[in-house]
Parts: sequence; structure tokens; C-alpha cells
Amino acid sequence: MPSANTEPRKKIIYVDDMNVSLMVLKRSMEAHYEIFLAESTEKMYKILEKVRPDLILLDINMPYVDGYTTIKKLKEDERYADIPVIFITSNNEKESVLKGLSLGAAAYAIKPFNALKLVETINNQLYPREGSIAGKGVKPGILVVDDMASILRTMHHALHDKYHVFLLSRSDAVIDFLHNKKPDLIFLDYLMPGLSGFDLIPKIRELPNYKLTPIIIITTEGTLKNVNEAILLGASDFIVKPFDMQELTSKLETHLKRAGIHTENTEIDVQLE
Repeated sequence: MPSANTEPRKKIIYVDDMNVSLMVLKRSMEAHYEIFLAESTEKMYKILEKVRPDLILLDINMPYVDGYTTIKKLKEDERYADIPVIFITSNNEKESVLKGLSLGAAAYAIKPFNALKLVETINNQLYPREGSIAGKGVKPGILVVDDMASILRTMHHALHDKYHVFLLSRSDAVIDFLHNKKPDLIFLDYLMPGLSGFDLIPKIRELPNYKLTPIIIITTEGTLKNVNEAILLGASDFIVKPFDMQELTSKLETHLKRAGIHTENTEIDVQLE
């Protein structure tokens, strides 16, 4: 990770309607980053007119405009869509976490937060694949694209301990996401509204950083014709729904190893239990 002596401090906007939370976080984080405080979404947009942040910390439960609405608007605006957003919230229920991740949140931090842990979570976004402030390894990134919420929940629950799992429920959001993140492997549903998984494979392979990234197709139609078509388009493998999680994780680990990405001794950065 670049040191404070070699580059300017990263800029972070923290949005929270609780003044106490704003002050506590600023005191904890200002040694590491340049912190801008906003007590509402409206104030955040005023700051955005003057400051281009490297990351946004966003509270979920706010009056008038909540965090879910805010991140949705940010991700729909091409000026801000590439800014990583981390939700900070006192609500650690699985449904809340998954909803935020599916809307584009990069990670979650639960109040009351541990300052060192939060810095590690932030740095995993600011300095991808370069390790945390404590020098620990960064978990391999896995992108799951599926329009079924039940599949997203199942995949996240099964994989989040060992991998940094990103969830997308809309196929039309994939390419923009890949311009801003660099997952190490992609699970891609075959049948989705709009762009299908087969439509997306060649588009992904056209991107400079994704020529060799493993892509595993998830499908209910595991016919020889479909499998051959997927492989010809550039898929690395496939798995048929309803899938066996042991088979899925085995395929995942096999393709990561082939890509030279090791999963041993990785750190957990989001707890859902």
C-alpha cells in the first residue's frame, strides 16, 4: 500500500445523520485519510460538487433519503458510479447486508466499528490486491451475477468467509462494475432479463483486464449444446442449478489455482452471522 509520504491522503466522505457518529469516525480516521462529513444525502451532493472522493462511507438508516436510495442514485450517475461505497450501519441482518451489496456497496462495516478493522476494509477498496494497513492478505474477489435473490443469498453465505464476494442482480450493470473493480473470478447466470450470460461473455472478454479471468456459467440447461456454446464464447466452466455447493467451491478453487491465485490464510472482512 502506498504510504502517506509518497502520495496525498485519500479523500473520504462519511454520510450519517448522527453527529456523534460523524465525530467519532473523523477522530478515528483522520490520521489515515482526509475526511469530509455530511449529515445528509443533500449535504453529500454539495460536497461532491467541490471534492472528488476516493470512497464514500454511507449510513443506511437516515431520515428523508436512506442509504439504499442514495447508493442507487450514485450508481446510476456516471459521474459517481465508480466511487466505492461502504455501508456503515447498526443493522447486521443478512437481508439488509445482501440488499446493500446487490445495490453496489463494496463492503459493510457494523456499528460500533473497530477502527483498525474499518481501516483494513477501506484499504481493501482503495488499494485492491495490495494488502491491508496491517499487512495481511486481501481475499480473492468473486463476482456473482444472477437475477435470483435466493442464489445471491446462497452464494454469499457460502463464500463470504473465504472470499470477497460482490453481488449483482442486473446483467446490464456488469460491464460498468468491471471497469471499476477487478474480481479474480466471475459466476455468471445464463438466463437473465436483458443481457444473458452468453451475451455478456464476449463483452467481458473484450475488456483488457479480463482476457483470462475465469468465468463460470450458472445454468439450469446443462445440455451439451449449451456447454459447448459457452466454452466457444470464452467461458471457463459451468455448473448446473440446483448446484451442489461442494462442487461449486471445488470448481472455484480449481480455477483460482490455475490463475495463480492462492486462497490460503485470507482474512474475513464482513461477518453476516
